[in-house]
Amino acid sequence: MSQDKYTAIWVSHSSIGDFLKCPRAYYLRNVYKDPKTGRKINIVNPALSLGQAVHTTLESLKSIPFNERTDRDLLVDFEQAWSDVSGKKGGFKNDVEESEVKIRGKAMIERVIKNPGPIAQKIIRLPESHNGMPPNFFLSDEENIILCGLIDWLEYVEQDDSIHILDFKTGKHDEGEDSLQLPIYLLLLNALQSRKVSGASYWYLDRDDEPVNMTLPNIDEARKKVFAVALQVKEAREKKAFNCPRGDRGCFSCRPFEAILKGEAEYLGVGDRGQDMYFL
Repeated sequence: MSQDKYTAIWVSHSSIGDFLKCPRAYYLRNVYKDPKTGRKINIVNPALSLGQAVHTTLESLKSIPFNERTDRDLLVDFEQAWSDVSGKKGGFKNDVEESEVKIRGKAMIERVIKNPGPIAQKIIRLPESHNGMPPNFFLSDEENIILCGLIDWLEYVEQDDSIHILDFKTGKHDEGEDSLQLPIYLLLLNALQSRKVSGASYWYLDRDDEPVNMTLPNIDEARKKVFAVALQVKEAREKKAFNCPRGDRGCFSCRPFEAILKGEAEYLGVGDRGQDMYFL
């Protein structure tokens, strides 16, 4: 089959995660488009807004020379980033809820300011993708499947001209042992640049003063695991089989999206990624 990015099945860590939790939720978030607007739908929620504000703040450091990053006033950047998710547009039901989440986010940024080691190192940036798409490559030409993803931070290790993956975590729970995040990142880096990946860390900003080293997966095993799930996604899309594992009553993942379809959610407007955003 010839490569065609417009007809290909695109998969990422987040979309695969949606699919594994609930194929119906995957469909409503990643495939379905509102017939009236032609846009995909999504729901604002405090946890995602917290992650967005913190990641936007830290992302701004990538454009600054490594030896000047500690001079940046990250708390000012955080306030600016927070203004984009404040109130209903961030999924907050009231000022008290927003204040509690914002305090957590501010503490995360303060932790980075006090422990700047990881962010004060040289970094590598992946080449820009066409049309502003996230970094991507054909996981399978034959199956017409593209794997894509954004990696938070790629530290350059001068000693051996390698790369160390750093992922900023803003949630309260550890990434699961069966997570496909590192396998996906490893596959992306293997396909899109030539340096060896020498290590990976998760930085749980809610609690840890420094990143936690993770074991890198085997590249062949990573490909097998990711490709197996990607094939499941492709098959579901071809058969239009997107059933919730809990049946008609729905589950934690798909029920909020069903509420949008039933007209039970408040429309907020078009988000940064061109989706119709709703508040529940």
